[in-house]
Amino acid sequence: MGAGLMRRATGTLIIPVGAFVVLTALCSLNGVSLFHTDDSLLLLTRGVATTMLTSMALAINLNSGRFDFSLGAMATLSSVVGATVAIQTGGGFAVMALVTIGTGILLGVVSGLVYVLLGISPMVCSLGITLLYEGISFAITGGANVSFLLDRGLTSFAKSTLAMVLVVAVGLVLVYTVFDRTRFGFDYRALITGQAAAVASGTKEKRNAVLTYAVSGALMSVVGLIIASQMGYIEAGKLNFGSIGIMFTAFLPVFIGGYIGRFSNDKLGFLLGALTMTLVGLAFAALSLSSTVQSITNALLLVGFLMFLSNEERIGRAWRSVTHRRGASPSGPAAPTTAATPNKAPVTSGVNAS
Repeated sequence: MGAGLMRRATGTLIIPVGAFVVLTALCSLNGVSLFHTDDSLLLLTRGVATTMLTSMALAINLNSGRFDFSLGAMATLSSVVGATVAIQTGGGFAVMALVTIGTGILLGVVSGLVYVLLGISPMVCSLGITLLYEGISFAITGGANVSFLLDRGLTSFAKSTLAMVLVVAVGLVLVYTVFDRTRFGFDYRALITGQAAAVASGTKEKRNAVLTYAVSGALMSVVGLIIASQMGYIEAGKLNFGSIGIMFTAFLPVFIGGYIGRFSNDKLGFLLGALTMTLVGLAFAALSLSSTVQSITNALLLVGFLMFLSNEERIGRAWRSVTHRRGASPSGPAAPTTAATPNKAPVTSGVNAS
């Protein structure tokens, strides 16, 4: 039991802890600190919040074989609606948050209904939905940004470290509860592991898919809310898939979360994957790396981790072979056998006899 617990703890923590150690060492070698500014903690918690929620939104559909390109469009459109209503009514951040999250859920439901009713490929469906939501955002704003830079009530949310910590905690608990502790979550996992058997036993596949899209929309609406509050404006003029960039920031955390999920829980894995990539982003900023270098490094990290996952068994066999040879190597030459010292069978005492 002790060895199993140690293995699970090592598998869960080795990536974020290893990344922190390596990045801290790299920054130290270059004479800078990983947490080099006064707002580094805020940047860390905010980055973890947005990356974790995006990773969860991407993964919950990806696990079911549905690749959703509309995540960024849902984040943009829901925040556009929420900010517009809050500005026009003077309702403040509470109205903005409620309308944004409600709109995100609605957009997710619409995406799910289009998918299950039309019966087309989820990838093709999400591409069409992306263009639709981008067009609606453009139509609402006329292509202009929705700006509220001077409204401290709407911009203070993303500038609070405590608020970002609460977003991470609440998001993690809610997603864990919904997908691991409810009948909906049980049906969701049953459809992943055995779709035909789950449907035959009475699981409502289409309803489960629509609800999954709704959860994804809710998660992305919070991401849109955070980004809007952080920037003080919303870029609503993105067309022709200009909103899908946010989705790519979640790829590596999703794969890291899946790996960590083998040892603990994939929801915790998404959190630790988000933490890892946010630390990488802080290191980029501390080292003053250009955007080109950052993009190349992120791509290399993703490809490298995918190569590791694809060759994990081979790497494990090689590692076990090396450690076995080290453990089996003799400590010194054996004493020669002569006529005066014939071979003798080993004598076992009562303590060592099996």
